[in-house]
Amino acid sequence: MADDRSRAPQARTRLARRAVLDAARGLFLERGYGATTIEGISSASDVPQATVYRLFSSKKGILKALLDTSVAGDDEPVPVAERSHVRSLMDVTRPEDSLARLAAVSVDINTRIAPIYRILVSAASSDTDAATILDDLTRQRQEGQGRVASALEGAKALRPGLGADDAGDVIHALASPELYHLLVVDRSWSAERYERWLAEALTSQLLP
Repeated sequence: MADDRSRAPQARTRLARRAVLDAARGLFLERGYGATTIEGISSASDVPQATVYRLFSSKKGILKALLDTSVAGDDEPVPVAERSHVRSLMDVTRPEDSLARLAAVSVDINTRIAPIYRILVSAASSDTDAATILDDLTRQRQEGQGRVASALEGAKALRPGLGADDAGDVIHALASPELYHLLVVDRSWSAERYERWLAEALTSQLLP
């Protein structure tokens, strides 16, 4: 009984967070980041402004949380880098399989973040908070992709003359949200087609 009572506030907090993030996503897409206010998010989510501020501190905090949940696919408090499907990328026993898994993870993430990423990029041109979030996301992508490249180099799996730094740059470019948007959104490729192409492109560019 005591456990049920202790879990109830946590459940309410999670529901409130989800309501705020859902409302913010809709308003960001409809109005843009700059034109959306905490007051509007509070009204759309039916969560008091004081609670919104307590949960996220600011509109920047809401955008960051929205991006984080989009990258992860849920709101569980487990960093993306520590999740099993991401850790599996460091197993380069079979480099082709590792790159195929990397392609699948990249496409999953890019599919989830595509709408929010467009909002973020647009807002970053005039909003310093959004620009900071975009820079952080880019750095995190580079670091994660660099670790995969280093693992491939350590296993002597990269093609001759290609080092980890350059391999990381290749991964960063081919698996980027921008290229995903160009091929999947602008050119109407299916996500499955892009994933197959990405796996093949990574293999041909990185491996002997």
